[in-house]
Amino acid sequence: MKVVLAGGAGSLGRRIAADLAARGDEVVVLSRSPSGGGPGRQVRWDGVTPGPWAAELAGATVINLAGELVDRRPTAANIDLLTESRVRPTRALRQAAAGLAVPPAAWIQMSTLAIYGDAGDAVLDESAPPADGPPQMAGVARAWETAAIGATALRQVVLRTAVVLDPGTPAYERLTWLTRRGLGGRIGSGRQWVSWLHIADFVAIIRYCLDDDPEPVRNIEFMAAFRRAWDRPAAPPTPQWLLRLGAVLLRTDPALALTGRRCVPARLAGQGFAFCYPRLGPALDDLRRTLSARACWPIRPRQRAFSATASRMPRLARASARSLPGSPACPLTQSQETRCRCVAASSRCQRSAFLTGLLSAVRQPLRFHFGSQDVIPLRR
Repeated sequence: MKVVLAGGAGSLGRRIAADLAARGDEVVVLSRSPSGGGPGRQVRWDGVTPGPWAAELAGATVINLAGELVDRRPTAANIDLLTESRVRPTRALRQAAAGLAVPPAAWIQMSTLAIYGDAGDAVLDESAPPADGPPQMAGVARAWETAAIGATALRQVVLRTAVVLDPGTPAYERLTWLTRRGLGGRIGSGRQWVSWLHIADFVAIIRYCLDDDPEPVRNIEFMAAFRRAWDRPAAPPTPQWLLRLGAVLLRTDPALALTGRRCVPARLAGQGFAFCYPRLGPALDDLRRTLSARACWPIRPRQRAFSATASRMPRLARASARSLPGSPACPLTQSQETRCRCVAASSRCQRSAFLTGLLSAVRQPLRFHFGSQDVIPLRR
């Protein structure tokens, strides 16, 4: 199967590309700045007008991910930027597909549950009508979906996704950073609903749509689960006024945290799709184990252990990482069997990794400490 990813240079696009390439699909990534790296074949496009890249769409499945990150201040200029960064590429794809003798086999249009706005306690599924605001959330999403209506393809699917929990994505990284520094308390009242999705289920849904139900929790439960996953004690809540002040400093939209919606995937459930991680606790535990495996360093929650942070002992940490040759090959986009083998190999090698790193670092003073502090994962 040939799959064309528009906007595939982002974190989720790279996950999809790697997953589909691993199963043998031909992956083409439309990029404004092709680099030649990463899975799939990269083809240049401007995201505005049809060009030579249009021939790649013939008979292929198109996945439209194009769009700037929504983590911005809700100003008029940013709303226009977010809207145009989605609408213009979608229109270009539509024009290109309409001019082909062989239309795309399928069109998967990405969207977001933010299209339902701040929905309170109402349980929403695909039949719920979109909200009128806020403009940076529901407004942008509505414009994105509208731009794809009538696209030339044998089959079209619109995916309204929740926040995808994946190490390396802005949302997960920011929540983890705050939680590990004792700031993982509830946000505002904590009663706003948070719909979420594990990265493994996200790529599984993409595969399901090509081949053709996580349970929402309130914000107070969502942040408590992050604290449990990272073995952190209770944290003070973040009042709305403080969040709004912090949003100005971080240049983000406070509505991303203060609003909520309780969404359920009724259509997927009705067709028998089974989620790997329908509960938040096991999903966060798996993501943390993934970070630990990538860093090649054991992280054991709720256990007092002899440990040293990578920031205090960078040489030891780097040597430990080098001593595990299989460590970089453990992405979530690989098959479940491959991931299990990789994690098992990491567990067997943890002792030898520590000894190897310790011997290579004895030339410089080491400062150890005892306690339950986690080892900071190494970044790639």
